[in-house]
Amino acid sequence: MNKLMAYWSILIKDMKNYYLKPPNISWGIIFPISWTLMFFIKSNSAVDIREILPGVMALSILFGTTSMLAVTITFERKSRSFERLLLAPISLNLLMLAKTTGAIFFGIINAFIPVLFASFMVDLSGINWLITFLGVVMIAVTSTFLGLFIAVSVSEVFEAQTFSNFFRFPMMFLCGLFIPIENLPVFVQPLSYVLPLTYGADMLKFSINSAGSISLWVSLLVLIGYAMALFMISTHNIKKRWIY
Repeated sequence: MNKLMAYWSILIKDMKNYYLKPPNISWGIIFPISWTLMFFIKSNSAVDIREILPGVMALSILFGTTSMLAVTITFERKSRSFERLLLAPISLNLLMLAKTTGAIFFGIINAFIPVLFASFMVDLSGINWLITFLGVVMIAVTSTFLGLFIAVSVSEVFEAQTFSNFFRFPMMFLCGLFIPIENLPVFVQPLSYVLPLTYGADMLKFSINSAGSISLWVSLLVLIGYAMALFMISTHNIKKRWIY
């Protein structure tokens, strides 16, 4: 019960103190919404909006979650409040889950903002919402843990945002969000399958447009593997660099 209370307290504290910080508002909220409106307003036909919807959803999750962790972890690290959290009578794994759960929820909410806009423009019937939600959750989890990995590798918020862009912007073009992977240069295509967002985006393409090219189970297993690996690497780095 005490561990659950500590988990909940940390989650609520982060949501109150950090989620409306300027970097989160600009990168986590305004940027994804701007991309959504840009794509949807530019797209005149119903087919176009339906086709780009998976990519816009994945992009919204990626930027929303990584921006959250860049702020929450680095702010607390710089102010040394994170060191006080390490003294709490809970395990490091549970502490980091509490620090990342809010970003996961935020990413899930971000994903459905494009869906809301699209619902006013096109017919969204025929979508497999169960697989869509599963894909959204898996993208949110892996993107959040990617943000955690980045956040524990730097000491300043601007460094975290810059380092995040090193991953985010290549993913925009290499993960099949808007350009099919088969249309990329042959020597670049293997890199696309190294990036976790490729598999999450493919799940959304399958559920929304029945256009996935990767087995659903393969995508799911790869995303789970990435999530576990990123989380373990991040906690290992915290133990190595932050706990003396």
